[in-house]
Amino acid sequence: MMGKAKKAVLLIAAAVWAAGILSGCAGGDYQPIEIPTETAGGEDIPNRVPQAETSQKETAVSMETAPAYEEADDTVYITGNRVNIRSAGSTSSQILGRLDRGTALKRTGIGDGWSRVVYQDQECYVSNQYIGTEAVEPEQTAAAETESGSQTGDGTLASAQRQEIRLNPDWQYAEMSKINSGAAVLYKAENNRKDIVVCVNAGHGTQGGSSVKTLCHPDGTPKVTSGTTQAGATTAVAVSSGMTFADGTAEHQVTLSMALKLKEKLLAAGYDVLMIRETEDVQLDNVARTVIANNAADCHIALHWDSTSNDKGAFYMSVPSNETYRNMEPVKSHWQQHNALGESLISGLKSAGVKIFSGGSMEMDLTQTSYSTVPSIDIELGDKASDHSAATLDTLASGLLAGIDQYFGQ
Repeated sequence: MMGKAKKAVLLIAAAVWAAGILSGCAGGDYQPIEIPTETAGGEDIPNRVPQAETSQKETAVSMETAPAYEEADDTVYITGNRVNIRSAGSTSSQILGRLDRGTALKRTGIGDGWSRVVYQDQECYVSNQYIGTEAVEPEQTAAAETESGSQTGDGTLASAQRQEIRLNPDWQYAEMSKINSGAAVLYKAENNRKDIVVCVNAGHGTQGGSSVKTLCHPDGTPKVTSGTTQAGATTAVAVSSGMTFADGTAEHQVTLSMALKLKEKLLAAGYDVLMIRETEDVQLDNVARTVIANNAADCHIALHWDSTSNDKGAFYMSVPSNETYRNMEPVKSHWQQHNALGESLISGLKSAGVKIFSGGSMEMDLTQTSYSTVPSIDIELGDKASDHSAATLDTLASGLLAGIDQYFGQ
């Protein structure tokens, strides 16, 4: 038998060796990656999603896949825009940052669908789908993809770069979307750019969305609160048609007008804006909208009006205080940021003199919240009895901008 002293020495040596491996691989205890100013990072911005500690699952994925990488020593270039850099070669692993087209990276390993790269002295992973070995120019304002100028809700023209963003089937939860042939549009501010992307989601506005159903939760568990979809249901309509205001105006028309006004205020303030919908119809269901926001924006704000008829005021849909729901991923890792964004938006609306309903929030289990990995909120700006004139929408947009400024510490 091995002597006790010798056995203890070997155990200590093994522990030291294991600690060294974990601290040196992509699944280890990384410091948050610093994103250059030309990308959507900016880790010094208050209230931004904090870098979560690497989970045991990610560590296992990293250590399991590491031996499958063929050694390499070359330079590769990012060929897409806002491409995810991850802690492991898996779409379920932690996103460490996003890089723009043209970024050069040293590659140290080639795997099945993924490459191991070095960025800012750290080993990370990037999908082979978005890298090439030939240098590419940064994103340009090409006629096929972008155009200068965008039409606003009041007919004026704002200067901004425009780029379509479509659902990438490799993104986490993308396979759960049923309606995804449409495209969101990313606008980049021309002046005083903050490098913060706000997703503005004009609620409803998907033809045929009410006849298709998607899972309420990514893990297939039942909904925990009643709303448009009853508690206990496992599926919900892909996109509901919305209500009709007392004057006969469809909700999806008002949410669109609201979104266009908010877009222009955000661009003027230096925010980049991801517009989920800019027309009467976009073929993107609630899952697709959320997944696009997860991968192309720093927060996600869906604009709605409630179906009641008493001019109740504005409020946000908060994350239900249900233990099972709050322990379900990705809700578990992000629900506090969702609620913090909602509180900031209500605070901004109050500062603009907007009427607030009750305490400013109502618990609701939403598809959007259930799939969101960035701060995400459904804000109800009134109900079917509320005024929705151009002047009121302008006031609401000013209040929302104030709330967004508060959340990001601007």
